Amino acid sequence: MTSHNPSPGAPQRPRRRLLGTLTGTLAAVLIAGLAVTGSTTSAGASSGPHVTAAQADSTPATKPTIVLVHGGFADSSGWNAVADRLFSDGYQVIAFSNPLRGPQADGEYLRQFLTTIDGPVVLVGHSYGGAVISNAATGNPNVKALVYIAAYALDEGESVAAANALGGGHTEVTDHLIVRPYPGAAPGDGDAYIDPTHFHRLFAQDLPRDTTRLMAATQRPGALAALVTPSGPPAWKTIPSWYLVARQDRIIPPEAERAMAERAGATTVEINSSHVAMMSHPGDVTKLILQAAR
Repeated sequence: MTSHNPSPGAPQRPRRRLLGTLTGTLAAVLIAGLAVTGSTTSAGASSGPHVTAAQADSTPATKPTIVLVHGGFADSSGWNAVADRLFSDGYQVIAFSNPLRGPQADGEYLRQFLTTIDGPVVLVGHSYGGAVISNAATGNPNVKALVYIAAYALDEGESVAAANALGGGHTEVTDHLIVRPYPGAAPGDGDAYIDPTHFHRLFAQDLPRDTTRLMAATQRPGALAALVTPSGPPAWKTIPSWYLVARQDRIIPPEAERAMAERAGATTVEINSSHVAMMSHPGDVTKLILQAAR
């Protein structure tokens, strides 16, 4: 599929405001340091590199910062193998800690987080993290691409639970949740965990059982209400998107993934993977992210 291109001439976000003020002494030192930048030393050697106009023109464009957003029942460590590959390719990478409270609330948290990053950004979401990046990037000219890894690319007013039914697929994960209370939860809400006895089979059947046993024990719960909370205006309507369909996904039906990818007009690839493609197939996931970043 073809993807849309970001709007040319998008305004750049102002630089972050410096916290605090310089003292008079520090300001004087700074000004003095700037005054001698590029001057020769007492031995006649240049104190800084001389950049010619030709060299300046050949300077490569700034690489985007890649922000990785995890989904429910997981944490940022699930991105480790992908992040390591991206670092090796010269990218700045941040694995965002997703609160897992609801698409719009978590999207606003990520939206504010993105204001601390200078320059272009590529947002990558796994599973429920896709709903979060779709909300967070709307109206942000610095976000140049969205990448969905077996993720929810929700439409406005749509919930995670409703999206699971797209394409006629079915998931049984909601039949195997353990819900525990948390302070301030509304009546009927709670923190949802996948029952550890079903975790390997549903979440990551192509990883070693020793690995999934630890993943089940350390999973981060998501608010049960987040499954039925409507999403806001989606960024994929204005920002180019890429989508990886996991054909063996038992959390999000592959039929639903294909339907969301097609609806978003995403550049789409499919691989034989469980829900956690970034862990079982990090090379394929990294390749798609790099396509979006370039």
